[in-house]
Amino acid sequence: MSTAGKRLHSKVTIPVMHLPITFHNLNYYIDTPPEMLKQGYPTRRLRLLNNITGALRPGVLSALMGVSGAGKTTLLDVLAGRKTGGYIEGDIRIGGYPKVQETFVRILGYCEQVDIHSPQLTVEESVTYSAWLRLPSHVDEQTRSKFVAEVLETVELDQIKDVLVGSPQKNGLSMEQRKRLTIAVELVSNPSIILMDEPTTGLDTRSAAIVIRAVKNICETGRTVVCTIHQPSTEIFEAFDELILMKSGGKTIYSGPIGERSCKVIEYFEKISGVPKIKSNCNPATWMMDVTSTSMEVQHNMDFAILYEESSLHREAEDLVEQLSIPLPNSENLCFSHSFAQNGWIQLKACLWKQNITYWRSPQYNLRRIMMTVISALIYGILFWKHAKVLNNEQDMLSVFGAMYLGFTTIGAYNDQTIIPFSTTERIVMYRERFAGMYSSWSYSFAQAFIEIPYVFIQVVLYTLIVYPSTGYYWTAHKFLWFFYTTFCSILSYVYVGLLLVSITPNVQVATILASFFNTMQTLFSGFILPAPQIPKWWTWLYYLTPTSWALNALLTSQYGNIEKEVKAFGETKSVSIFLNDYFGFHQDKLSVVAAVLVAFPFVLIILFSLSIEKLNFQKR
Repeated sequence: MSTAGKRLHSKVTIPVMHLPITFHNLNYYIDTPPEMLKQGYPTRRLRLLNNITGALRPGVLSALMGVSGAGKTTLLDVLAGRKTGGYIEGDIRIGGYPKVQETFVRILGYCEQVDIHSPQLTVEESVTYSAWLRLPSHVDEQTRSKFVAEVLETVELDQIKDVLVGSPQKNGLSMEQRKRLTIAVELVSNPSIILMDEPTTGLDTRSAAIVIRAVKNICETGRTVVCTIHQPSTEIFEAFDELILMKSGGKTIYSGPIGERSCKVIEYFEKISGVPKIKSNCNPATWMMDVTSTSMEVQHNMDFAILYEESSLHREAEDLVEQLSIPLPNSENLCFSHSFAQNGWIQLKACLWKQNITYWRSPQYNLRRIMMTVISALIYGILFWKHAKVLNNEQDMLSVFGAMYLGFTTIGAYNDQTIIPFSTTERIVMYRERFAGMYSSWSYSFAQAFIEIPYVFIQVVLYTLIVYPSTGYYWTAHKFLWFFYTTFCSILSYVYVGLLLVSITPNVQVATILASFFNTMQTLFSGFILPAPQIPKWWTWLYYLTPTSWALNALLTSQYGNIEKEVKAFGETKSVSIFLNDYFGFHQDKLSVVAAVLVAFPFVLIILFSLSIEKLNFQKR
């Protein structure tokens, strides 16, 4: 056992269950694509996995290999329960008991081929966050911190624990370091079973060796580990204990031990008539893939899948699966009292912690909108300098009212457009974290919504402190607080609309288009361009569903609803308050209702955002 493996095994005080995973006659189908049906494909279902049988055992490092399209990643996804479509047949058992997905995710670590992490977090923060939400609730903070440190040491990331993850396109961790971070984030949940999809792909020989060494350390702690690998070096191939080899069509052609210096694999294939002997100093993995190619099958009129089914190796694999499919005496099926490792409050607290770090380290997002707010406020303040009380006719009133309306809608529209690309980046991470059972959709969405509040508050404070005195609005506490409250609720609603659009659309482009459409509809039905009394009756419902219509009502009514100054409006002399009533349909005595609706909009949008996160998943597998 390696030194790192011994350290993790000897120091960890968190028990880990040693569980095998077996699968028998596993099949996976998808609906046949229309193009293939047009070309005469005989059935309406396309089989991607064909009666796959195998066993993955604790402490045994297994490799899953095959040509591109053989079904390696498909098999991992089916075992992990990550498929969002298709049809699965067969038997999957964990520790001898039928797999139940809700409990299986609690003891599973799944390392995807694409390393998905929040770029604003450091290495240690990423691992700590995973441990916080995935370790059992009885694990205290001190034990959790020690475990995080040990995991970082095991995957050899302890020397760079304070480095920001960054993004692959710009800066931060190298590809090999990101791979090890992906492993650490899963390992820190203390899983019994770890599935890794091509952890060495895209890495040079040295980097791949570092990753496999970390994987080997993990396996030596008694966990069940399987990796899909592609074109490994001899050293990496022989670091594995067992091999499942697949061919096109999702069929198994070898399942068994690799042996010292690949002796078992070489012995099996060299016994097959027509297979050339391996040359001296040849990479056994490369040789194996060459001699089992489709062209070799055609050349010698053989089918390696049939040969495997008729071999003693296949019978041994069936016997092993049968043996491990029976629960051990006195063992119990996996059972957890709750769906998540942590309660809702801890989930919310952890998600807020992460969001706070993410926002604080994203100055390009937050400073940009704050600067835009200040610039807009200065422009409006200068253009409408002391105009707020200059009300002599309808032109003066509509000019001042228009300034109020444009002020909050301009900032709001900018906010919902800028939050879309920022939130979309985190959505990809959220999909991975939610599959791992880290938190509920409600915890994530409420944390995402709550973290926006202080930043929007700062925007509104700056905007109000600049616009209110420069435009010359009435200096009373009542009117000032109404102005601030209305602007805050309105801009917050715009932000939450942006979050909602991200959750109900497949990509940034569609969300941005819908945001533009939403902002246009906000303008049309705000009641300013076309006042409420003039809107056709069959469109009135849209006026009441538009947040800006209520914000405009609150701003104008709270500021001018009790102003009895008489002005000339459209050939008539009337007070400002009566003009608001006649022209816009705004009433001073309904302000309390307006206030309630204004604060209700953000809450409704948060709930819709949460439901969308829970029900919709645009990550197709």
